[in-house]
Amino acid sequence: MAHSGILPHAHTPLLDDTLDSAVDYKGRPARRCSSGRWRSACFIIGVEVAERFAYYGIESNLINYLTGRLGQSMATAAQNVNTWSGTASMLPLLGAFVADSYVGRYPTIVIASLLYILGLGLLTVSAVLPSFNPSHCQTDKEISSCSPPMLQVILFFFALYLVAVGQGGHKPCVQAFGADQFDGKNPEESKAKSSFFNWWYFCMSGGILINSSILNYIQDNLNWGLGFGIPCTTMVAALFVFLLGTKTYRYSVKGDEKNPFLKIGWVFVAAIKNWHTTDSSLTDEEVSQQGLACTRWFKEDGKVCSVSDVEEAKSVLRLFPIWASCLAFAIVFAQPPTFFTKQGVTMDRSIGSGFKVPAASLQCFISLSILLFVPIYDRILVPTARVLTRKPSGITMLQRIGTGMFLSVIAMVFAALVEVQRLKTAEQYGLVDIPYATVPMAVWWLIPQYVIFGVAQVFTMVGLQEFFYDEVPNELRSVGLSLYLSIFGVGSFLSSFLISVINKTTGGDGQTSWFNDNLNQAHLDYFYWLLAGLSTVGLSTYLYSARSYIYNSTSTT
Repeated sequence: MAHSGILPHAHTPLLDDTLDSAVDYKGRPARRCSSGRWRSACFIIGVEVAERFAYYGIESNLINYLTGRLGQSMATAAQNVNTWSGTASMLPLLGAFVADSYVGRYPTIVIASLLYILGLGLLTVSAVLPSFNPSHCQTDKEISSCSPPMLQVILFFFALYLVAVGQGGHKPCVQAFGADQFDGKNPEESKAKSSFFNWWYFCMSGGILINSSILNYIQDNLNWGLGFGIPCTTMVAALFVFLLGTKTYRYSVKGDEKNPFLKIGWVFVAAIKNWHTTDSSLTDEEVSQQGLACTRWFKEDGKVCSVSDVEEAKSVLRLFPIWASCLAFAIVFAQPPTFFTKQGVTMDRSIGSGFKVPAASLQCFISLSILLFVPIYDRILVPTARVLTRKPSGITMLQRIGTGMFLSVIAMVFAALVEVQRLKTAEQYGLVDIPYATVPMAVWWLIPQYVIFGVAQVFTMVGLQEFFYDEVPNELRSVGLSLYLSIFGVGSFLSSFLISVINKTTGGDGQTSWFNDNLNQAHLDYFYWLLAGLSTVGLSTYLYSARSYIYNSTSTT
């Protein structure tokens, strides 16, 4: 009797231990007890920490490199930063396409990492070449008159965009691969997956914090060669760590041999070509059995879009209103590494008698606020909300995103008010016509806008990651996350476009541009008020779209 009571209990874990939707590194069905979950996710999170350290090692201080070492104007440098970061955020669409359609996530991560390392290596070379450090260009005041050799400028930008290509393959696949380590059909692992997105962003912010507090100081006070070389070494170590976890990972099994992008493409082509036509050659019964005919040409080739194909296409298309309404948030997201940083350069950054805080290091307050707030959100706010709403995630993904968008409006209002005060202080002390003067106003005035925006990211960024992962078909998880990233790519391009238009409009006919190189004559406050208004419009549009959105039936929220 004792044995009969034990045997069924002993066999149950064996039945539940094998996963149908994943295999191990040898191609065998993955076992729950020996693969995936937090053990594998930790390897992948470690890689993301290193990658974000490397990426922000470039982006966070790039505007100072362009206005300093390359002698560009503030408006031109800001446009170049936005164009590069926009490209880096759009390329994940290509990386996701390659991963989900042909290569797979694991190989794409490895290949992208190698390209990333090559780009960082060339970037380091471009910074240490002797002619990049002419002896007559040692200060910020003199450096604007320098003209680096064109060949080296070309090498710098080639390396910069090679890093963007590497990031484009790395970014969407790493996070999707990390989420793949949790089985969404298992209640315990499904809950862990929701928590994974929170801790993913928490650890990623840790990498950014280390960069902001240490690497920016090295770049500003030691040399740029070392400042770019350290991220390169970090990415080499990250690739090594990723490969160490190979035997523990779960690898997704494709449920359909058809290319997921082509499936959706056929549906959109069919919808466009059949928009004003009715195919009478198919009876209602045939349509219900076969699905939507992909035009007569496709039909002759035997190609039809099944009902499931149509539903998958609709699931992607219905994300567009949410995607579009988040663009205003993405424009705000582009400001900390550009104008927030240049604001800080003009203010009193001294600590004690001899140390000055690098202006780019102020971005560490975004990371600090994320590191402090994620545990509060995950361990206090979510459990409390679960009791009130009876939802596993506490609040819905769309509610979470909207909360962050509201906070971004508040952040821009704070930024505008601080800039108004900075300009008043410059005028009071007669510094308006002195471009490189330090305004006697502590740089710590900028902390509120950084902190509020950091908390906004905990809500919106993490919410968007989970939303675009859960709301797309299984075969398109990488492209779902790349769609999330593309919001910030388009946002960066829009920010660059706004800067260009405003600079030409306000700086013509001898007038002073809002983005004058002398920030004491510029009007960043007007720009911040404009962004606060655009963000308010974006939030209103978002709320309208979110009210009518119906979640995927397999979503955890």
